[in-house]
Amino acid sequence: MKNIDLFHIGDNFNCLFVVTEDVYLHFQEMIGDKNPLHVDTDFAQRKGFKKRVMYGNILNGYISYFIGMGLPSKDVMLISQSINWKKPVYMDDQVNLEAKVSEVSEAVGIVEFKYKFRKKDNVLVASGNIQIKVF
Repeated sequence: MKNIDLFHIGDNFNCLFVVTEDVYLHFQEMIGDKNPLHVDTDFAQRKGFKKRVMYGNILNGYISYFIGMGLPSKDVMLISQSINWKKPVYMDDQVNLEAKVSEVSEAVGIVEFKYKFRKKDNVLVASGNIQIKVF
């Protein structure tokens, strides 16, 4: 069996993540982004948000985890991804990544997913597409 045979159109995958203070602080330290929207509650509230907005690219990190650790094969590589942010994510929010296989190309070993991140209350916070190479 080839690794590409592990993927079928319509397959669904889910991963639950929590944007903890550790995740937030490690991301901030690694990237160095100190934009007040992310670090100053008063600033964020003046801009219409409930509190500090978490870095959107934390969700990209969760996609990386999903591709590297959540699939039935580790013989994969992320080729491309898009993300459309819909709603803010705040500290301690639970976000569920729902990914569905939308296309499988056996000839070139490519699998495409459509995905959504939803908060615990089912609010859509981001969506997009992922394309992986399967070796």
